[in-house]
Amino acid sequence: MKRNFYLYLLLMALFSATLAKAQTSKISGLVQDLETKQPLAGASVVAKGNIAGTITNAAGNFEITTSSTTLIISLVGYDRQEVRINSNSFINISLKSSAEELDQVVISASRVEENILRSPVSIEKMDMRGVQQTPSANFYDGLVNMKSLDMVTSSLTYKQINTRGFNTTGNGRFLQLVDGVDNQPAGLGFAMGNLFGPHDIDVESVELIPGAASALYGPVAFNGMLYTRTKNPFEYQGLSVQTKFGVNHIGDGTDLGAKPMYDMAIRYAKSFNNRLAFKVNASYLKGTDWYANDYTDIDPNTPVENRGPNNPGKNSLNIYGDEVAQSLVGIGRVSRTGYEEKDLASYGVYSLKLNGALHYRITDKIEAIYQGNFNQGTAQYTGSNRFVINDFKLIQHRLELKGSNFYIRAYSNQELSTNSYNTRALGQQINRTWVQDLNGTTVTPDKADATWFTRYAAAFNGTISGVTGKDNNAARAFADRGRVLPGSQEFDAEKERLIKVRGLSGAGILSECKLEHIEGMYDFSSLLKIFNLQVGGNYRKYYLNTGGTLFDDKDKNLTNDEYGAFAQASKSLFKEHLKLTLSGRYDKNENFDGRFTPRASAVYSVGDHNFRASYQTGFRNPTISDQYIKLNVGPIIILGGAPSNALGQNAYENSFTSASVSAFGSAFGKEVQQGVPFPQAVANNKDKLVKSDVPYIKAEQVKSYEIGYKGLFGKKLLVDLNYYYSQYTDFIINTVVIRPNSNVLAADGSVNVAAAGDIPAGNIQAFQLYTNATDKVSIQGVSAGLTYSLPKSYRLNANATWASFNILDANPNNIPAFNTPEWKTNLVFSNPKVTENLGFSIAWHWQDSFDWYGSFTEMRPGKINAYNLLDAQISYKIPSLKTIVKLGAANLTNKYIVQAYGSPAVGGLYYVSLNFDQIFR
Repeated sequence: MKRNFYLYLLLMALFSATLAKAQTSKISGLVQDLETKQPLAGASVVAKGNIAGTITNAAGNFEITTSSTTLIISLVGYDRQEVRINSNSFINISLKSSAEELDQVVISASRVEENILRSPVSIEKMDMRGVQQTPSANFYDGLVNMKSLDMVTSSLTYKQINTRGFNTTGNGRFLQLVDGVDNQPAGLGFAMGNLFGPHDIDVESVELIPGAASALYGPVAFNGMLYTRTKNPFEYQGLSVQTKFGVNHIGDGTDLGAKPMYDMAIRYAKSFNNRLAFKVNASYLKGTDWYANDYTDIDPNTPVENRGPNNPGKNSLNIYGDEVAQSLVGIGRVSRTGYEEKDLASYGVYSLKLNGALHYRITDKIEAIYQGNFNQGTAQYTGSNRFVINDFKLIQHRLELKGSNFYIRAYSNQELSTNSYNTRALGQQINRTWVQDLNGTTVTPDKADATWFTRYAAAFNGTISGVTGKDNNAARAFADRGRVLPGSQEFDAEKERLIKVRGLSGAGILSECKLEHIEGMYDFSSLLKIFNLQVGGNYRKYYLNTGGTLFDDKDKNLTNDEYGAFAQASKSLFKEHLKLTLSGRYDKNENFDGRFTPRASAVYSVGDHNFRASYQTGFRNPTISDQYIKLNVGPIIILGGAPSNALGQNAYENSFTSASVSAFGSAFGKEVQQGVPFPQAVANNKDKLVKSDVPYIKAEQVKSYEIGYKGLFGKKLLVDLNYYYSQYTDFIINTVVIRPNSNVLAADGSVNVAAAGDIPAGNIQAFQLYTNATDKVSIQGVSAGLTYSLPKSYRLNANATWASFNILDANPNNIPAFNTPEWKTNLVFSNPKVTENLGFSIAWHWQDSFDWYGSFTEMRPGKINAYNLLDAQISYKIPSLKTIVKLGAANLTNKYIVQAYGSPAVGGLYYVSLNFDQIFR
């Protein structure tokens, strides 16, 4: 059925293209600057209603054959112009220089082209000019200056973005598309920032939708969507080269000194007869990652006033191995000696991106595309642990057939992660390789921790000759005898060995997961005439392969299927003043019930003033990990919530709540100490046990209401105001249950005494289950933006965002952390043409403090202090060399800031770049 659907779309597209054929004529012309009368090279000339077009040559001339009566001429830095044409004519076109196009065209808000002023939902756009002029280290970092957007840094090569709350360092609630391709590795379940995305040199534009976009884009677009478009080789031809040299780690508080950063990129594109075109891209970035070196003692079992470097039980934030701790009789809490992250991680990071695309215009209205991407890189990721995403490869293939009113797209994402590892696990495992018993014999890793604490207790209690008793430092020194030290051959050998060992006895991570996706859309508007209608759908299949290290997929063909379909109808009324839009989407995953997500919006326009209101719903299916993880970590089994994954475990169906097991154990133990016989103590307290009622996992849900205004004053001032209110429910959570070997309930529905007896006998298994909370919470927020085009090409952009979280009556343990500052502001002042060749840009970002909750610190809060960032760049154009020299700084004042607790502090990055563009055009 799905295949027939896409075949139908293809046939309709071809039929539509056939109907559109008409008498063609050849048009030639000249495009020039309105003021200087200089010819404009590289201007796009497209026949309205077609996808085929051409670009002007070095002399500003073009030639196009078309049946259309209207040409659309555009060039970055100039106002877009539509020109009526006659057959076989020559036309002169003068484009007016624009400091900033305030009424840009966007596509992602409605999946069709529309003026950004009349978008039915809030949307932000960074065009190619913004990409070129950002003072940040790259376009992706520059997104932080968009209103509503939050950014957190885990690594020099990995930054994660989010909108409208519930932020994480691995955001499975936010969709990132590059040329329509979901940029997530299938096993990770979220996009790795721009580690596997396009380089600046090939980016044409970026559009941001804050808030749920599930009605058009499916379950991943729960919190919002980022859509990046790369340059079409028909429109952007020639050779472009960018070289960037930078330096970071200046004044970072270590004695390691400043570190260099290199970023080199090359792009070449060529068109043949305006029918066949290709492009190739290659880029390579290399640098030294930010150091995670916060050694704050965060041990939850030590009172705050007793924490610190002298705490024998300290658990330092970025030291690993010291999480292993025990309470020793007569001594107190003691932790093992850990290793600093810098000795375990790979701080030499890089990013390699290779890309090629072939475009063929079958007709003026149909274009076929093949694109292949190979990405490989290293980054640090802060999740439940600190992970080194090491030599991670993401291979993507995309096939697309598109026309002016349809597209069919198929793509695949294949991840290859064979050298990645868990830094915290690595520290713990190295600690288990060298421990000696009291006779001086090195013990096996499974006995190492217990033996170390035995050594410590013996030394502290004064039973070791030559070691001062009652001295924690002396006891630790004795317990650490034989410890392998960072920098030694032994340490390096164990580190290399354990990275290759996967599973609980090592630190290595294997993932060779893949996803395949096909989707299509057809725009029936030209056929219906009465109203606009778009219809589309998609099918996706996941293939899981972690070798049994994460999922229960060893020697198994573990897959997951999902599909969806959407329709959107819009109608303009009252002489185009009112535009009404209705959207609806149905999605089905093989493990969950189908779900319908509607969206309704209205935009009322009076001149350049536009008022909008919308109601939209969204949902997020559990990630692949949420569904299929099956990991036995010793005392507990982490079990994903898909029914097929839990089959045979009997954990959801036959278990006690962990709280009731604790209550039972306490009461039972007290009676046994008082001399009550074992069976009687069990029978007396069994009714304290409560059968768990944990449902299988399902999708999260959101309902959102939004009103806004966007308007132009005098073609110089753009005002954008937005208010939203959203309600969330069914958040995905974890809960711990205890499964006895016996049936939980007896035949009469009471607690089975045999199951109660299993608990003190140890015939139980603990499970961490994935499920949903029924609690409801709400958020509301306001964003405001002003863009002012000043005389002489100066422009000022200012925005502010306020977000408020209301937990209502919900249990805080059932709600993901909001992890979002209440206030944040941005101010950008720039001028690309202070003189004919000189330009600059300054960007200031500020956000207030908030508490960060993350799995890295077991959901205990860590303070993120208020901070501000100042980025700046100055550029100089050398026309004779077609080169722009750019001198800039990200975090100019070099204030070291932390954006997610447990992640590194980020300082200044100072750079100079040379951008050679349009060579050999």
